[in-house]
Amino acid sequence: MTSEAKIIMNKENYLSIIPLGGLGEFGMNMMLFEYRDDIVIIDAGMMFPHQDMYGVDLVVPDITYLLQNREKVRAVVLTHGHEDHIGGLPYLLQQLNVPIYGTKLTMSLVSNRLREFNLLSEVELHEITPRDRIQLGVFDFEFIHVSHSIPDTVGLAIHTPVGVVIHSGDFKLDQTPVDGKVLDFHKLTEFGDKGVLLLLLDSTNAERAGYSGSERDIFPHLEQIFQSAKQRLFLSTFASSIHRIQQFIELAYKYHRYIAVSGRSMVSNIRVAQEFGYLWVPDDIMIDVKDVMYCPPHECMVLTTGSQGEPLSALSLMAVDDHAWMRIEAGDTVVISARIIPGHERDVDHIVDHLFRRGAIVIYERTAKVHVSGHGSQEDLKLMMNLVRPKFFMPVHGEYRHLVYNARLAEKTGIHQENIIIAEDGDRIQLTPESCENIGGIKTGWVFVDGKTIGELEGVVLRDRRQLAEDGFVIPIVVLNSQTGELVAEPDIVSRGFIYIDESEKLMNEAKELTKFVLDKLNIEEKSASTIVQEELRTTLRRFFRKNTDRRPIIIPVVMRC
Repeated sequence: MTSEAKIIMNKENYLSIIPLGGLGEFGMNMMLFEYRDDIVIIDAGMMFPHQDMYGVDLVVPDITYLLQNREKVRAVVLTHGHEDHIGGLPYLLQQLNVPIYGTKLTMSLVSNRLREFNLLSEVELHEITPRDRIQLGVFDFEFIHVSHSIPDTVGLAIHTPVGVVIHSGDFKLDQTPVDGKVLDFHKLTEFGDKGVLLLLLDSTNAERAGYSGSERDIFPHLEQIFQSAKQRLFLSTFASSIHRIQQFIELAYKYHRYIAVSGRSMVSNIRVAQEFGYLWVPDDIMIDVKDVMYCPPHECMVLTTGSQGEPLSALSLMAVDDHAWMRIEAGDTVVISARIIPGHERDVDHIVDHLFRRGAIVIYERTAKVHVSGHGSQEDLKLMMNLVRPKFFMPVHGEYRHLVYNARLAEKTGIHQENIIIAEDGDRIQLTPESCENIGGIKTGWVFVDGKTIGELEGVVLRDRRQLAEDGFVIPIVVLNSQTGELVAEPDIVSRGFIYIDESEKLMNEAKELTKFVLDKLNIEEKSASTIVQEELRTTLRRFFRKNTDRRPIIIPVVMRC
């Protein structure tokens, strides 16, 4: 073989790792493994919108790169069933139909989502169990059980042509898990002994010192709440937190409370988890939400969605006394058992305030130990690093500061600084047996989902929604003679969310006079073109209102003819 041929071969002998989401933000986790003609996608999540994304329901990754290389894509491999890892699947599969691999519970939750989108019959689903191995193109995937806040969570050992890559998925070291299944230390140690080229490690709690603690650690605190609650109990958590829900059910059974479930996702997930044996629910303990107000208060518990302050969630509606079947009364106890996702603090605080106005006893993470994270803290992360002992290290899952904190922990465990890569969405990480480097990015970004609309909600639309929310709109209405272009009647001005017209009569009269002045300046040909009239009015009135009110309402001129 010539030296030139060797150089070409070496250039091709690398693995590309490309995060499309989840590095630089919480949620929207999606990562690509690409080697020559094979691409495998790990997770396909969504993200909750930020507060300034008006009217956006959720955010998913931009998959332009995948669509450009669709003939290479072999499958999607899922680590677990949380929405930030599976919530983007329906939107991905509408554009790119490929096989899906995941554990039993994960695939059950996926099936529910796909059924909602009428995609279930069109998609190829494959169920796996921990320690299974599957071949996807050149990649050999081995599944490793890890502990998390939802059952059936796995990490991944990916045997690639350049070496073994371990992807931790979401995990923590729970020595007393609710389901009795601890993290597979033996398998991780085995990989560490054989040699791991690269470790991709969850960074969500990299800022937090110590260990995250077991899910069972909060059980005594929850039990105290059940013991002291004199009236109805309302418990809110993520619908996918099956281990947490199991503890609530166990306590309800012990303290003789019937259980009502409110919230579509909560009802669906409990049904799926119970059907497949991941959730124990005693006989004759469930009641309909319509019967809650007829049940003796000390004998009733409600499991509900809304832990993140979602506007139309069951807890949000009850907090403002707007739920169809239930209300929260003075003396009832409300427990919000979840970590607040960054960006939702204000929404949750508003709910808590409304609950206090109802006279409820409100218990949440800042005031009591009613939540434990499903993600490993610093000591969990260091132990994982020491078990796996990788040559190269790359933090994943989290905002940029979390990635940096995780990288610093890696240095402390002995991984050389030059072997640590901090990447963000769209970066292409090139991995060989001897090197790991960031070689530049690809086109990526956020795609906004608004109702049934996918990807058509551009930045300009969000900008207009933000402007409407902050400054309102003004509609100048003019009626022109279709022959002469002259005003037939006095201009009218309609305003919403800008100023109160009755108290700003002088300003609006000036705006009307300015409208007439603009029309007088236009010749008959210009007046015959409605688009010219509209643009002149829009530009002039925008400048006028900005100068006189220091606000920028959206101007929507209406030109009518008779």
